[in-house]
Amino acid sequence: MHFAPLHQAQAFLDQHPHIDMIELFILDANGVPRGKLLHRDELLAVYESGRPLPSTILGLTLNGDDVENSGLVWDVGDIDCRAYPLEGSLVPLPWRQIPTAAVQVSMHPVEGAPASVADPRHVLIRAIDALKADGLYPVMACELEFYLLDAKRDAQGRPQPALDADGGRPRSTQVYGLRELEQIEPFLADLYAACKQQGIPARTAISEYAPGQVEITLEHGDALLAMDQAVRYKRIVKGVAHRHGMQACFMAKPFDDLAGTGMHMHVSLADEQGRNLYASDDKAGTPLLRQSVGGMLAHLLDSLLLFCPNANSYRRFQANSYAPLAPTWGVDNRTVSLRVPGGPAKTRHIEHRICGADANPYLTAAAILAAIHDGIRQQRDPGAPVEGNGYAQATTFLPTDWLTSLTALERSEWAREALGDGFLKVYLAVKRAEYRQFMAQVGEQDWRWYLTNA
Repeated sequence: MHFAPLHQAQAFLDQHPHIDMIELFILDANGVPRGKLLHRDELLAVYESGRPLPSTILGLTLNGDDVENSGLVWDVGDIDCRAYPLEGSLVPLPWRQIPTAAVQVSMHPVEGAPASVADPRHVLIRAIDALKADGLYPVMACELEFYLLDAKRDAQGRPQPALDADGGRPRSTQVYGLRELEQIEPFLADLYAACKQQGIPARTAISEYAPGQVEITLEHGDALLAMDQAVRYKRIVKGVAHRHGMQACFMAKPFDDLAGTGMHMHVSLADEQGRNLYASDDKAGTPLLRQSVGGMLAHLLDSLLLFCPNANSYRRFQANSYAPLAPTWGVDNRTVSLRVPGGPAKTRHIEHRICGADANPYLTAAAILAAIHDGIRQQRDPGAPVEGNGYAQATTFLPTDWLTSLTALERSEWAREALGDGFLKVYLAVKRAEYRQFMAQVGEQDWRWYLTNA
C-alpha cells in the first residue's frame, strides 16, 4: 500500500499559510467519517510516522456504540492502531468558518493491526489486486442521489424539503427539470467550486423525481481513485449544504411517499494498456462482459447487505420505482438490476443499480469486483438479457428485509474468501448489534398501529 510522502504535506502548508486546522478522518464500514481535528503544526508528524487511532474506531455501530464481540474492544484493550495519509487527500474545506483542510487516512496493514482488517478501503484493494493479478484493471464511476432538506424540522419534528430560491417550499418536482436546478444555483455553484478545488470530477447535475432530490455524476476512472472521490464528494455535498442552511441527506428512503435515493455503480474492465475489454459493437458486450454479469447475478444475495446496509435501505424496494427488485440484467433497460447502457462500443460497461445512497462506496465496489472476478473465472452464463418490463418478467426476487440479507452474508463462503474473514467478523458483529438495537426501539409507527388496535 502506498501512502502520501512527507514533501506533499510540506508543500501544502507552504501553499496554504492561512490554514489553521486539519481534519483527519478515516471511513468506517458504515461509511461514517471518524477522526480528529488537528492543529496545522501536527500535520507533518502524521506524514512522518502516522497517527494512532483506537482500534474501536473501525468497529462502531452507525450511532457510534462499541460492539464488544467485534474483537476490537476489550479483547485487544482498545489498542492504538497507526493510520497514514492517502495520496492526494490533503485538501482545503472552503465552506468552513475556521480555515480548515482535511486529510483522509487509512490503517497501515501492519502498524494498524488489528483494526486494519476492518478498514473498508483495504477490502476494496484486495478485490482490485486479485483482478490485476489476472491482467484485469477495473474502471469505475459512481452516481449518487441525495435530498436537500431544510435544516429545520416541521412542526411534528419531521424532515422537510429545503426552501427554494423564491422562499417557497417545493411540494412537487419535474424530473430533469431545469428550473429545479436553477432554484439551487447558489448551492450548485459552491459545490462545483469545492469539487474543482479538491480535484473531484463532478459532471452532470440532474433534478430527480422528488422535491429537493438531485443527482450529480462523477467521471469514471481507476476503481480505487473513483471510490476515494465518491467518499470525499459526499463530504463536500454535506459541508456545502450545511453552509447554505440545508442538510444533504443520503438516506435510502427518507420519505415513504417520495422516491428513494440510490447509488449507481458503473464498471468496466481494461487491459494493462487501458483498452476497454467490454468494448463491442454488440450492445450486449463481449463474452467477458456477460461473464461479469453472470458473476454479479450469482452473488447478488450474498452481497446485498453491503449494497443495502441498513433497515431503512429496504424501504426503497418498491415495484415500478426504478429501484430494482430481481436478479435481472438487460441492455439499455432501466427496469433491471444490471443494465448495459447504449452508446459507442468503446464506452460499453455495466451499470449496477441496486445500491442505496447510504451504502459504503468501498464495500459496494469490492463486492461488485469480487463477483465479476468469480463470474470470469467460472465463466458464468447470465442467460438472455431481459427485454421490456423487467418488473413484470421477474420470476425470483431479492429479499426486502435486513435480517435475510444479514443472514445470507453470514452464510456465504464466497464472501469470506472474497472479502476476508477478519473484515466479515467485525462487519457482521456491527450489523448484528445494529439490528438488535433497531428492533428493540419502540417508535411512532408502533404507536400508530398497535396502541389502540392491538
